[in-house]
Amino acid sequence: MRILIVEDNQPLAEWLARGLRQSRYIVDCLHDGAQADHVLSLETYDLVVLDLGLPRLGGQDVLRRLRARGNDVPVIILTANNSLEGRIGGLDIGADDYLAKPFEMVELEARMRALLRRSTGKKNPTLACGTLTYDSNTQAFSIAGQDLELTPREHAVLVALVMQAGKTVSKRTLATTLATLDGEVSIDAIEIYVHRLRRKIEASDAMIATLRGLGYLLRQRDAG
Repeated sequence: MRILIVEDNQPLAEWLARGLRQSRYIVDCLHDGAQADHVLSLETYDLVVLDLGLPRLGGQDVLRRLRARGNDVPVIILTANNSLEGRIGGLDIGADDYLAKPFEMVELEARMRALLRRSTGKKNPTLACGTLTYDSNTQAFSIAGQDLELTPREHAVLVALVMQAGKTVSKRTLATTLATLDGEVSIDAIEIYVHRLRRKIEASDAMIATLRGLGYLLRQRDAG
């Protein structure tokens, strides 16, 4: 899952990014509203964590412009203003959730997981493709109850595939999922990650099929 943090307090932004990366999210950080507005007009994210008190362009204006472009990415607002009016105002302009500072990382991550489940239509926190199981609360994969060891990028690719199990996911979509503002991921790299994943899930009855010219599809081996 690719997350954008927009927070002008750099120590706080770095703390958030570090915690979310430890939870296996792909994270970008920006520190002013104008830059965030520009990046959000070009890049695709699964969720945005947005502070309201931003330089150059306020968080409310970033959110208004985002929604005006028809972008429905889930947005959690962070703010020191915990008044009723502040919460209502943020929700009314298109935020999906509202978290007042100071807050605990565990609460932020729980809210993120709930929004990500809602946005993908996956209300059950546990997803399965045969004996391959993904727990979105712990971000862990397992095969028949045994934990599956994955590198961060292998994990991100398999999350993208299990979220769309039974459907084709293009190589370009997978590359975008892994990309950060510091660098892109090549199609060749995606092929390597998928090759490694195929070996690691061999003990399950799930498989990653290649649809030439289209992408990859995660399905059960005995599925048609």
